Amino acid sequence: MHQERSNSDKVWLVFKGLAMGAANKVPGVSGGVVAFVAGFYEEFIASLQRINKKAFLLLLRGQFKSFWQYINGRFLGLLFLGMIISYFTVSKLLDYLIVHYELYVWSAFFGMIIGSIYYIAKDFGTWNKKYVAYLIIGIIMGVSISFLEPAKSNDHLLFVFVCGIIGVSGMTLPGLSGSFILILLGNYVLLLVDSVNGLYDTIAAIIQWDFSFMQDVGRIRLLKVLAVFTLGSIVGLVTLSNVLSYVIKRYKSATYSVILGFITGSLGVVWPWKEKLFAISNTGKIATDANGRSIISGYERYFPNQFTTEVTLAIIFIIIGIFLVLSLDWHQNIKDSPANG
Repeated sequence: MHQERSNSDKVWLVFKGLAMGAANKVPGVSGGVVAFVAGFYEEFIASLQRINKKAFLLLLRGQFKSFWQYINGRFLGLLFLGMIISYFTVSKLLDYLIVHYELYVWSAFFGMIIGSIYYIAKDFGTWNKKYVAYLIIGIIMGVSISFLEPAKSNDHLLFVFVCGIIGVSGMTLPGLSGSFILILLGNYVLLLVDSVNGLYDTIAAIIQWDFSFMQDVGRIRLLKVLAVFTLGSIVGLVTLSNVLSYVIKRYKSATYSVILGFITGSLGVVWPWKEKLFAISNTGKIATDANGRSIISGYERYFPNQFTTEVTLAIIFIIIGIFLVLSLDWHQNIKDSPANG
């Protein structure tokens, strides 16, 4: 599992972490798909699996170098560095793009998922009736999840902890979007927008030596929520990675069939042409959250009936999304070619 990495490989790992972090932030897109397509999914799961009792014993004994080597720390560290950078850079940019260019963002991600399906399917091997059945089960599960209705926001810390465990699934289960799951649980805005922005503003204030935020009850609450969510995410990562590592070792083809089905089923979530449906309050008006934002209850999907400039651009972005994913495959092939061996 441990590999000597060149400087360029290390930089690529950080970029892959950036891509995973960005994908995890977008509802309907799974960071696990990035890991899968970029070719480091199994190493990622195996490394997370090593955060176990033995690792903690090494840590408690002060054997830091052995601990770092045991958990493949350089690999995980570079990957998570990219994810952390993403949450304060790429994620901010995505928030802006989704608000102002929503159709084109969804189109690009729709294309990326199509590219991912091709990428995973082309190396699957021999299909039989059993694997086709697993594929169909995965598709049904993916489609079913995409049509569920979101719940209301809930900042109870125990529920936030559970959200962390469930929401991190997008990093370990390709095709299952952790962000979309958080929308269904009603806590996407609280956990991936408000609390992250709260941390960002707090860090900015500390740099300016301004500690007035400590008197801000709302800010402190957001920081507590983010801390509990992060703890739940860590627990979820370690737990899910152990389960997945066991399943992949024993039922690799069956697992990949279900994963491929999940990814295919998730196409409904990122379908570019859709209208937001807003929750209606008891007064007959559009319901809003504590910050005055309209609460989305779902989407109404449709096919464009006119070939406009907007539709043409959306199709172009779908094609760009497909080629972005395929370029990862081309990069890997070039790297693995005898000329670069």
